[in-house]
Amino acid sequence: MDMKLELIVVPVADVDRAKAFYAEKAGFTVDVDFSAGEDFRVVQLTPPGSACSISIMKNKEAAGSLQGLHLVVAGIDAARAELAERGLEVGEAYHFGAGGQMPGHDPERRDYGTFASFSDPDGNGWVLQEVRSRGGEA
Repeated sequence: MDMKLELIVVPVADVDRAKAFYAEKAGFTVDVDFSAGEDFRVVQLTPPGSACSISIMKNKEAAGSLQGLHLVVAGIDAARAELAERGLEVGEAYHFGAGGQMPGHDPERRDYGTFASFSDPDGNGWVLQEVRSRGGEA
């Protein structure tokens, strides 16, 4: 039996601000923006090349509570540059060693070994994870 993760709900304080961030700065595609009155709105966005989307949901109490969402990229330097070009503040590349998190790329450039982080305006945390074997720019 297949089980495919296709949607993650991201709690935000302001749907319009979050939609602008994800569409304009993160480069996600807006799939749905539907309202049924003032109290119900669905905004679904999909990262480029992803089979899994996000739905941003107004929830001021939980805004910023989602952490560790991973976006796998073939080349972390190219991904960081593209996001920075869009005005998104993304951290420097890092890896994990014997002493914990260390600055820079994985010394052996192993798949799943190099990361960079960013947050949306509410503080929901995202991680870029490099998997070079998937092709693309390194």
